[in-house]
Amino acid sequence: MPASRPRPALRDKTARILDLLEDAHPEATCALSPRDPFQLLVATILSAQCTDQRVNQVTPALFSRYPTSAAMAQAPLPELEELIRSTGFFRAKARSIQGCSRGLLEQHQGKVPTTLEELVKLPGIGRKTANVVLSHAFGLAEGIAVDTHVLRVSNRLGLARGDDAVEVERQLMAIVPRERWARTTDLLIFHGRKICDARRPVCGSCVLFSLCQWRDRQAVALGAAGRPGPPKRASRARSSQRPRPQKGRP
Repeated sequence: MPASRPRPALRDKTARILDLLEDAHPEATCALSPRDPFQLLVATILSAQCTDQRVNQVTPALFSRYPTSAAMAQAPLPELEELIRSTGFFRAKARSIQGCSRGLLEQHQGKVPTTLEELVKLPGIGRKTANVVLSHAFGLAEGIAVDTHVLRVSNRLGLARGDDAVEVERQLMAIVPRERWARTTDLLIFHGRKICDARRPVCGSCVLFSLCQWRDRQAVALGAAGRPGPPKRASRARSSQRPRPQKGRP
């Protein structure tokens, strides 16, 4: 994944931000709690549009029944769906888990591969999931896992621009040293959950306030602006409706 050359000042700013986040969140790490690479792969699939806490509540029963890719590949789909129902989008996730398990058996003798290129060829596996597994299961850095927290925080801080995860990953890889790629994901996710929330950011308590480029940070910190929220829906009034005539006018 080639990356453009960043300005030296941006690299210096990024290093400063990561150092501050290390001091503020030394406990930041992957919140999923699987026991091996396969279980981490499955847990990461389940974490899409779901909290890690919920995934950790679901996976013990799931893995006690289907602990390996061979067992998961043979699981009755309705039973698998029921076990993961509370994680949301359970039908699509069940298909992805089973398809991935079968792919592991057919292409890798049931073992999780250790390259990003091989992982993303498996059903239901994108770059984010592959990067999480490589970094936390094998200690390998082939990219930076970009989820919604990383997207939001990196854009607000001015480290990246855009809402496309692959493009934001490309930009971050250009300004973060390779040895810090895995840690960058953990720190930005943790900061996004604890401080830089989408709707209720705690700008007044943020250690990155002076380095942040988010235009609303000052107002939010002072309580002078409403909390960020979804955009308001446009009025449904029909443009063809004529305005009512006012009294006293012809």
